[in-house]
Amino acid sequence: MVSAVGNGTAESARRIFAGEAGTLESSAFSPGREIPVGAVRHALPSLGEYAVQFQSRNNALALAAALQIESQVREVIARYGAHRVAVIVGTSTSGIGESEVAIKHHHATGALPETFHFAQQELGTLAAFLANVFQTSGPRYVHSSACSSGAKAMASAARMLRSGLADAVITGGVDSLSGSTVAGFSALNLVSSKRSNPLSNNRDGINIGEAAALFLMTREPATVRLSGWGESSDGHHFSAPDPTGRGAKIAINAALSRAGVEAGSVQYLNLHATGTRANDSMEGAVVHTLFGDRVPVSGTKPLTGHTLGAAGALEAAVCWLTMQDENSRGFLPPHLWDGEADPTIPPLHLVQPGECLGEPPRVTASTSFAFGGSNAALVFGRE
Repeated sequence: MVSAVGNGTAESARRIFAGEAGTLESSAFSPGREIPVGAVRHALPSLGEYAVQFQSRNNALALAAALQIESQVREVIARYGAHRVAVIVGTSTSGIGESEVAIKHHHATGALPETFHFAQQELGTLAAFLANVFQTSGPRYVHSSACSSGAKAMASAARMLRSGLADAVITGGVDSLSGSTVAGFSALNLVSSKRSNPLSNNRDGINIGEAAALFLMTREPATVRLSGWGESSDGHHFSAPDPTGRGAKIAINAALSRAGVEAGSVQYLNLHATGTRANDSMEGAVVHTLFGDRVPVSGTKPLTGHTLGAAGALEAAVCWLTMQDENSRGFLPPHLWDGEADPTIPPLHLVQPGECLGEPPRVTASTSFAFGGSNAALVFGRE
């Protein structure tokens, strides 16, 4: 994993459990306006050896994460064969940042730069690139359902394994910052001028971020298992969630049912918690109805920014980090906000800085709610 809070699992875990926000003020993607963004500041690997259609910041982020699991991927390729390894990932941006640069160049010169290829911005390029990196020949495709993309990709990976169409799947999500993304969310009045403040009575929007979070998923036992997943599509509105939360409940209940656990057995829930008025009101009511005020919950987007198509996978990785042996005291990601509760949102057990369970949690979950009413929930079990 790579995001604004760290490069790799060790640095990410240290900063997340300490509540160290990785967002920074920048006008790089919003000329004339300084806003917080979750930008990755680590040096990314060069893509010079790859074809021009693969050369994008989105793919550089993907490669930075992929190299962290390279040895495990090589091992399953050797064991099962390249044709039995699939790639199912999520993204919403792909190489749109490169298209922005190319359009500016064309406006100034009348020609597109040699460094541009239309395939850079095609959504399917991310899966094709990762397959090219590892020379796999199994099924490969991309989910692009906005903020649920990464979570839905992981659910699809589990289904592919269960179907027998693959023996291993490289899965997760990747998204990169771009001017188009920031401008689009700004046009919807959803971007905050301050650090995101989820569930607060003073919340006023999101901080856009970028990240890559990739998993190698197999049918073999591991410390953490994706034990349940649920999806729904409520189709209430193009960009606003159904205020009744009906679709969100369907997704969460399906994930719990598939995992074979009750809501009260979940020891940590990572909320979607965008910091927007509509999402937080809907999610807060749904979570209180299903989990009450005893299950520890937090939204980690103030730490990483809202990484859109990567968010579901990045926050699954946050759950994964809490369940590792290295987190022997069971520290939980804190909920960063100003502490001023919205009186219309029922009370929840928001994780306080330094809060821990005494041991790694055995059951965690995460939620992802996207434009168009695309909802996803994941449940993880510790073996």
